[in-house]
Amino acid sequence: MIKLGYHASHEQFKPSTLLKFVQMAEQAGFNASLSSDHYAPWSLDQGESGFAWSWLGAAMQATNLSFGIVNAPGQRYHPAIIAQAAATLAEMFPDRFFVAMGSGQYINEHITGGPWPVKQDRNARLKECVDIIRALWAGETVTHHGFVQVEEATLYTRPVTPPKIIGAAITEETARWVGSWADGLITVSKPPKELKKMVDAFREGGGEGKPMYLKVQLSYADDEQQALQGAHDQWRSNIFPSPVLSDLRTAKQLEQAASFVREEDLREHVRISSDPSQHIEWLQQDIDLGFTQLMLHNVNLQQERYIEVFGEKVIPQLLK
Repeated sequence: MIKLGYHASHEQFKPSTLLKFVQMAEQAGFNASLSSDHYAPWSLDQGESGFAWSWLGAAMQATNLSFGIVNAPGQRYHPAIIAQAAATLAEMFPDRFFVAMGSGQYINEHITGGPWPVKQDRNARLKECVDIIRALWAGETVTHHGFVQVEEATLYTRPVTPPKIIGAAITEETARWVGSWADGLITVSKPPKELKKMVDAFREGGGEGKPMYLKVQLSYADDEQQALQGAHDQWRSNIFPSPVLSDLRTAKQLEQAASFVREEDLREHVRISSDPSQHIEWLQQDIDLGFTQLMLHNVNLQQERYIEVFGEKVIPQLLK
């Protein structure tokens, strides 16, 4: 079954507002939701960053949607705490929750005051965390000394079925690596040829037959220029290569880096169109590549109109 999700952007909206949006999205026909777990927004223009784990409990109680969160254990979060948080949600809301895990970004993790490891070490730390979390979900008592330290941790409240751990990847190299250990893949929208390379890398690395999720970055408005301007206003600091997004320290730095980004530059990174049929065509290409969950992030601020139009004209065409 294909799932079309509403991306709840904590970097752009207050948690109380996002709660209303996911309720509206469910009524419009969306059947899933996704959010990131960040401490800071990507730019000062976005200007929000609520605590996603608190919000998830309210959102899952207020709707019947399935939910996912993108999390980076190992620095800002101890893996035993993430294991407990995810297990609690999965126990309360069975078969409605997954956790996507990645190596993180310095903009969120620097608050601990610790050093920022190189990518190779961040990946090794992530894999350690995943192994610890899975062991705790399995009922083991865990002691571990490595990139992270765990002493005699036992998780007493566990769900009947643990959540899937989905590997988050932006590059082909990471997609190939997560294919070897993750329960599935989540990546972000790219031009079809580039996206196919991500899919092929994941499958070659061991992901054959595992589910693939896609965070679709789009900008819809009734007017094409509004869609373009809205994308530039809110998302111009998010279009840089993975090392830039991972290693810069503050939202102000990203905003300064984005000062030279033109409106037209966004088209290469965000699906910008005022035509619902164009969005249907793009999304059908994603489905044809094998993605079973498409988490749609309208990056501009016109959420109510987007939910209304996609509920009327896009979702019915893709879920029929």
